[in-house]
Amino acid sequence: MKTMTCRQLGGPCDLEHHAESADDAIKAQDQHLKDTDEAGDTTHNEARQEMKGRWRHPKKSMGWYRDMKRAFADLPEG
Repeated sequence: MKTMTCRQLGGPCDLEHHAESADDAIKAQDQHLKDTDEAGDTTHNEARQEMKGRWRHPKKSMGWYRDMKRAFADLPEG
């Protein structure tokens, strides 16, 4: 299990996402951004829009995805 924060994934806060894979961390971040948006928290709007854009244009966003996979791989276990 590794930990990535909202900030490490492009967001504005330090909420920790604990995940077994980079894909799980990215999915947790996506859910976090949706939840904050639904709660009316505007501090995450920019990150939410960027995430939505990545899901809509996955080929164009492969660089970001590879960077997040590398960053996750470099994290220590625990």
